[in-house]
Amino acid sequence: MPAKPLHHFTATEIVSAIAAGKTTAVAVAESCLEYIAGREPQVAAWHFLDPQLVLAQARALDKRGTIGALQGVPVGIKDIIDTSDMPTEYGTPIHKGHRPRIDATCVALTRRAGGLIMGKTVTTEFANFFPGKTRNPFDPERTPGGSSSGSAAAVGAGMVPLAVGTQTTASTIRPAAFCGSVGYRPTWGDLRCAGVMEASGSLDTLGLIARSVEDVALYRDVLLGVTPLALPADNTAPRIGFCRTHIWDQCEPETQRLLETCASRLAQAGASVSDVKLPAEFSRIEDAHRWISSFEFARNRAWEIDHHWDMISERLRNNRIRDGLDCSYETYRDARDFLEQQRLVFDDLMADYDVLLTPAAAGEAPLGLHATGNASFCAIWTSMHVPAVTLPLFKGPNGLPVGAQLIARRNNDRLLFAAARWVQRASS
Repeated sequence: MPAKPLHHFTATEIVSAIAAGKTTAVAVAESCLEYIAGREPQVAAWHFLDPQLVLAQARALDKRGTIGALQGVPVGIKDIIDTSDMPTEYGTPIHKGHRPRIDATCVALTRRAGGLIMGKTVTTEFANFFPGKTRNPFDPERTPGGSSSGSAAAVGAGMVPLAVGTQTTASTIRPAAFCGSVGYRPTWGDLRCAGVMEASGSLDTLGLIARSVEDVALYRDVLLGVTPLALPADNTAPRIGFCRTHIWDQCEPETQRLLETCASRLAQAGASVSDVKLPAEFSRIEDAHRWISSFEFARNRAWEIDHHWDMISERLRNNRIRDGLDCSYETYRDARDFLEQQRLVFDDLMADYDVLLTPAAAGEAPLGLHATGNASFCAIWTSMHVPAVTLPLFKGPNGLPVGAQLIARRNNDRLLFAAARWVQRASS
C-alpha cells in the first residue's frame, strides 16, 4: 500500500513525523502547496496565499531548533483574523488592502507553537450572510456553508489539516459539517479573540476545523496557552441524550433517519442513550439570538455604515443591520437576560448527560451559492455558550457529508472530546 502523502497527514501526525526526523516543515509545505495548486481553481478556499511566504516560514521553522506543539503544521486563518504579514480584509471591498500591524492572539500563539500560517481563508462579508467565492469541495454547485467557508473547504478538500474560523451563530459547525470535517466551537470566553473582528461579542468565539478530534484537542491547548495534554486512553461509554429539538421538522427526512439510527447503534455499543426534550422556553432562543447579534453587529459596524453604506451588500443592510438599528436597548437587554436564565436551566438539564446528540445542519449542503444554509441547528447551542463538536459520520442521499453534532455542558470541553472520540469509534 503506498504511503499517505504529507498533505493528507493530520496535525498530530505531522508533528510526530517532524520530531522523529522523518520529514520537514518544508516538505509538508511543498506537498500542501502542490495539492492546493490542483484543487484551488475548483474550490476557491483562499483569499490570500503566497507560496514564497509559506516556504520562507517553513524554512525558518526547520532552522529554529525546537519542536513546538504544532511544529510545521499548515494552518488556514479566516480573513477576519489579523495577520501582521498578510492582508486582512473582512470579506468586504471596504477594507481592501488592509494590513494589520500585529497578529491576532490566536495567530501569535499558533506561530509560537511552530504552526505554519498557510494563508487567509475566504469569509462571507463581515462573517455574515453574503457568501464569498468558495465552493463545496465535494460538489462545486453547492455551498460550503458559512461564514467560515474557506476554512472548512480548505480542510475538507485536503489542503491543510487545520484551520481557524469563528462562530456567532453557525459559522464553524455548519460549514465543517457540509465539508466533511471535524468542527469545534469552544465554551464561550475560553479562547481569546483579540485581533479578531467582532461581530457580536456576547456570542462570538473562535472555531477550529480539523481532520480529527485529537487535532482539535491539541490546537485548543495551544490556543489556551497551556501545555498540550493528550486525551485520556479511557474508553468509557458516555451518557448520551438524543435531542431532536423543537426544529426537528426542519431536518431533512434522511438526516432524521441517520441520527435515529446512530442513536440506536450507540446504545447497542454500550452508551446510555435516552431522549431529551428541551423546555418549551427554548423555542424563543433563536429570536433572542437574533436581537443580540443584530444589535451588537450594527454598532460594531458603525464606521462602515456611516462612511461606506453603498459598499455593504443589500442582504446585510436589509437583514442584520436593519434588525440591529431597529432593536431597542430594552429589547436587547431583555434578550440577554433571557438567555442567561436559559443557560442556568440548561446547566441543570445536563446533570444526567455527558453529551447531547443533535443535528449539525438540516442535511447535506444545499444546492446553490447564493446562501450558506439553515443556521437554526446551531443558534440554540451558540446562545447557550456551550461547547459543540460536529463529526463527519454520515453520507446523505447524494453521497455528500452529513454531520452529527455533540453538545456538552459549559466548561466540559475535554469531556466533549472524549465522548466525540468514543462516538466516532462506535460509529465506524
